[in-house]
Amino acid sequence: MKKVLSLIVVFLFACLITASCQRTSSQTWENMKTADSFFNHGYDDSRLINDSRAFIGPEDADFIALNEKELKTQFAISDKAIPQPRYSPGDKGSPIGSLGDFKKPEGKLADLFKNLHFDTDDHVLRSKEDLATLHQMADYLKRNPRVYLTVEGHCDERASAAYNMALGARRANHVRVLLIKNGIDFNRIYTISHGKEKPLALGHGSDDWSANRRVEFRLYAK
Repeated sequence: MKKVLSLIVVFLFACLITASCQRTSSQTWENMKTADSFFNHGYDDSRLINDSRAFIGPEDADFIALNEKELKTQFAISDKAIPQPRYSPGDKGSPIGSLGDFKKPEGKLADLFKNLHFDTDDHVLRSKEDLATLHQMADYLKRNPRVYLTVEGHCDERASAAYNMALGARRANHVRVLLIKNGIDFNRIYTISHGKEKPLALGHGSDDWSANRRVEFRLYAK
């Protein structure tokens, strides 16, 4: 009898684990699919912000945090379909000399290429306003084909340096993928992850962490 009960417990535990894995994979696909759909419809900004089919992420109670294994494996599949730039900065044949040639946007460009923010342990843009801003960035880059862009991923201070470096890369790549899918040449967009090494806010509270979970942009005009 004890042996039968043990087998039942093991079976139920295995079912629970399987369901959890399926939910994580499904939720991630829905997040990316919804953002792509929202971004690729070509809505004007007012429609994008006010559309009834607003981009909605999971509720806090349903949110499933990423783990290091997921960051390095299953979520890499979608980005691998889009190649990295043909030349690295400084390479022979590169249109730019080095990453130091990229400058922080100023004036009106600073208002356009402003920081975009993420939820804890998340790499998907969920705010309708952020998606509208990204749409405006893509329009600007289309009108200015000699402008190149770096997307820098940042994280808050929690978790390990290795985890945050991977998460910062996911954030930067997510933004890059959306810009490329909106018609920007993949050779014009470079990604960098700084992990938790370059915080904007130096405190240790939720507001500081929120400010530090971001992507930043730098521009180079050839």
